[in-house]
Amino acid sequence: MSLLSDRVLNMSTSATLAMAAKTRELKAQGKDIIGLSLGEPDFNTPDYIKNAAIQAINEDYNSYTPVDGYLDLKEAIITKFKRDNNLKYTLPQIVVSTGAKQALANVASVMLNKGDEVILPCPYWVSYSDIVKLFEGIPVEVKTSIENDFKMTPEQLEAAITPKTKMIWYSSPCNPSGSLYSTEELRSLADVLQKYPDIYVVSDEIYEHINFTNNGHASMAQFEDMFDRTITVNGVSKAFAMTGWRIGYIGAPEEIARACNKMQGQITSGANCIAQRATITALNESPSRVKFMIDEFKIRRDLVLDLLSGIEGFQTNTPEGAFYVFPNISSYFGKTLRGTTINNATDFSLYLLEEALVATVTGDAFGNPDCIRISYAASQEQIIEAIKRIKEAVS
Repeated sequence: MSLLSDRVLNMSTSATLAMAAKTRELKAQGKDIIGLSLGEPDFNTPDYIKNAAIQAINEDYNSYTPVDGYLDLKEAIITKFKRDNNLKYTLPQIVVSTGAKQALANVASVMLNKGDEVILPCPYWVSYSDIVKLFEGIPVEVKTSIENDFKMTPEQLEAAITPKTKMIWYSSPCNPSGSLYSTEELRSLADVLQKYPDIYVVSDEIYEHINFTNNGHASMAQFEDMFDRTITVNGVSKAFAMTGWRIGYIGAPEEIARACNKMQGQITSGANCIAQRATITALNESPSRVKFMIDEFKIRRDLVLDLLSGIEGFQTNTPEGAFYVFPNISSYFGKTLRGTTINNATDFSLYLLEEALVATVTGDAFGNPDCIRISYAASQEQIIEAIKRIKEAVS
């Protein structure tokens, strides 16, 4: 009899976290690794948010929190949804969790039964597939292309639907591609879903504010005929540089939200009290207070694309959000670079780590084996040096 469960033995290790661990290990050995693998802003949490946390500590917030979040935090989330997304949620529809990752796991755990299919447009965030499989669902990958900005078309969605389809999960702006769906593109997907009223949508909007277009952010739940079938997932990690604070949340149909609350009550209970108090301040303030970060990310995006254009074999599009580029590097497959044969994106990513001392993430982890993910949540100086090293390593 195996010591460990089949559940954990069949689960993949998070590729982004594994590469981060490998990077730390090599840095500890004295190697000058430039990390472009983690999806973590390199900014500090803004002072006005940190001061709210300090105030909460001084006011002796130290007790267990309500499982679904403080009442005034849920009210701030409702205000944020209405202000930024024109979505009208009520208190029973909001659940606060320990990061958006727990929010996603909650949704999967309360909605999926064995054999239920979940459509995942590829590339998808690294943990979607394993979260679905953990709760005995079946990931159905829909391949997209760089020529279409890695976005699923209505025709592809229609072709992927079967009698077993329960849900669709996607992120916009997307991790890892940086692509975002416009209102018109989401409407065309919603039109397909009108034929299938039992299919629900998870709309992961954690990168919502990191948007380089003038068109604003589009949510699937903004359509009246999709509101009751959409679980909107968000949090404060990315736009507010609060990754370690671990606060995520959902707006969802009340039955689903109550089920998530019930599940969370048996797993972790409520999220951290101080982080919740700080999040109230983060959400109540105008998003314009963090615009300086978004402006800097746009500068870095343009810098990365310009530098990568000078490397033969890197095919890129122009991501409209988040802080990643997702170049197709399949032209290197079958080639030997400095004695190392490159068979796939994993080989290429490991080669860059060992030869260029630059950490990226293989596209295999995101359901696209032809690409690698490069995070530009790093200084301009680091980006310039990293891509210089990459160019030397593949020349």
